[in-house]
Amino acid sequence: MKSIVRPLRQSLLLILALGFVAPVLAQTRKVDQQDLYRYWILLNTSIKMDAPNSGLNLDKPGCAAVTYTVGSDGVPMNVQLVKLAPKSDLGPAAISAVSNFRYGPSLTNRIGAPVATYYIVPFNAPDDKAQRQQLLDACKLPGYGA
Repeated sequence: MKSIVRPLRQSLLLILALGFVAPVLAQTRKVDQQDLYRYWILLNTSIKMDAPNSGLNLDKPGCAAVTYTVGSDGVPMNVQLVKLAPKSDLGPAAISAVSNFRYGPSLTNRIGAPVATYYIVPFNAPDDKAQRQQLLDACKLPGYGA
């Protein structure tokens, strides 16, 4: 009887341990866009996006923060517009651009582990570096540390 109980008990303990560890392993790492190269490398040399012909503030300088997860196949998934400054009709264009990104794994991410990140899409950004940075800072998101 002891020989049957012992493997059953060990199996039950293994299942319980996996139940507690699985959620931790399933969490996707949040990475700032400037550190994404450590996990994924953008392969696109150009991006196509769907832009509206008319709408609110299309000609004003602005930015959009779009969150997404680089899946194990290098394709963005769960693409969402999180911040748009100032209010405009350019949100769908930002989502369209990010959805067309394609990535290849870096040498330190050979298994292709998914990574959550965000990208700031600038619209009509000024040429002056300081003004451009000020515009982009309006769309920075907290919680995507290295």
